[in-house]
Amino acid sequence: MKNLLRKITNWEAWPFKLIYAPIAPVWLYYILRSGYVWFFTPSNPKLTFGGMEGEPKKEMYDLLPKHLYPPTFNVLPKEDFKSIDEKLTVNKIDYPLIVKPEVGGQGILFRKLDTPEALKHYHSLMPFEYIVQQLVHYPMEVSVFYIRNPQHQKGIVTGFLHKIPLQVIGDDAQTLEQLILNHPKGQKRIEELYIKHKECWNNIIPAGEKYMLSYAANHNRGAQFIDLKEHIDEKLVAVFDKLSHRINDFFYGRYDIMCASIEDLKNGNNFTILEYNGCGAEPNHFYDTGYTLIGAYKEILKHWKALYQISLYNKQQGIQPWPRQKGKKFLSDTRKLYAEMKRVDTMIG
Repeated sequence: MKNLLRKITNWEAWPFKLIYAPIAPVWLYYILRSGYVWFFTPSNPKLTFGGMEGEPKKEMYDLLPKHLYPPTFNVLPKEDFKSIDEKLTVNKIDYPLIVKPEVGGQGILFRKLDTPEALKHYHSLMPFEYIVQQLVHYPMEVSVFYIRNPQHQKGIVTGFLHKIPLQVIGDDAQTLEQLILNHPKGQKRIEELYIKHKECWNNIIPAGEKYMLSYAANHNRGAQFIDLKEHIDEKLVAVFDKLSHRINDFFYGRYDIMCASIEDLKNGNNFTILEYNGCGAEPNHFYDTGYTLIGAYKEILKHWKALYQISLYNKQQGIQPWPRQKGKKFLSDTRKLYAEMKRVDTMIG
């Protein structure tokens, strides 16, 4: 009974669809009011489907100046490994490095690889185009939710988070399995973590040693979020106003960034953009940060209203929403792809 009550009250751990079901009528209202099922697609005109889902990462990086993101290149599934090795040299990427699918999210098929053998293993099992990217060694990963109505030169930052990927600290006594079982988020992902860490499963982790269970700092991968809203100020907003104008036609979404410090980021120094996500980005600053479910709903609805207003304005400027059938097919194909990607994710380990 206690466990059942805990599951009911811990709304942050509910499935995505269950969290959003009570406010779905508001989304339907925007569809009816606009007259378009895919009313949101004009929100970020340069991103496929407005960045709601299934957008290629390459189009995102192509809109950024190269110095603003880590050295990166794409790999096709049947590409010869010698070609990949040559690209590593040309792009000056060293091990360890990051790999992630060209289309995808939620940490699926995201890996940190330490050796050429690990990359060969990943490549041999990967049936989708993917990205190789230099691992960034800045100490902080943050996420910044930014909104700018196209009518205005200045936007707003609605969420600012420090994201800490899932990890445990050794004590020279417990095995990795025991540390995970005693971790409030790790214990909920035991099967997934065993697949990825089975070679170290029974190892005793030295005292004070940090063992990374995941390098994907996503809520659904067990990351911890720390609210930085007290650091939102004009300097921070100015950095993202500049980025928004530089990218051109990016009005609504979330940046994932590695930086040396909050102050450096505010000064536009010592940071790199890992990704930015369009209108499908969740305002994830209501997780782990003390929001009630009602408070989270208020935050989501505030963002949906802004998304509708941006999309409406861009439509009035001549950027038409996607036709119903085109969007339906794209979404269906994308979800089939994601289902297959999840299957491959468990195979790679």
